Amino acid sequence: QVQLVESGGGLVQPGGSLRLACETSGISVSDYAMGWYRQAPGNERELVARIFRSGVTRYGNSMEGRVAISKEVANDTVYLQMDGLRPEDTAVYYCNAERFTDDDIRLHYWGQGTQVIVFS
Repeated sequence: QVQLVESGGGLVQPGGSLRLACETSGISVSDYAMGWYRQAPGNERELVARIFRSGVTRYGNSMEGRVAISKEVANDTVYLQMDGLRPEDTAVYYCNAERFTDDDIRLHYWGQGTQVIVFS
């Protein structure tokens, strides 16, 4: 059974930092494209950052330059370092894992999310 469990969210003041973690079980992060997405009330879920199997990273527009995604293969965990947080970064942050099988079947999984609240 695949599980993605996010942690590290919380309350932070503007300009502060948080480091989110996504601990996985049932998969190897080296076999998947791993990503962080976020969803604020009334908004669609949007990409924050992705890291591909090769280690190449891609960032969404909303937080580019203020976030860094990384993965630790040894413990199958993905991290999101967030700096310079703003009130508009308040959202639930979700971890995602995705890959395609040899038969071109898409496998993708989501965690339950971790709440980030940026307030002054």
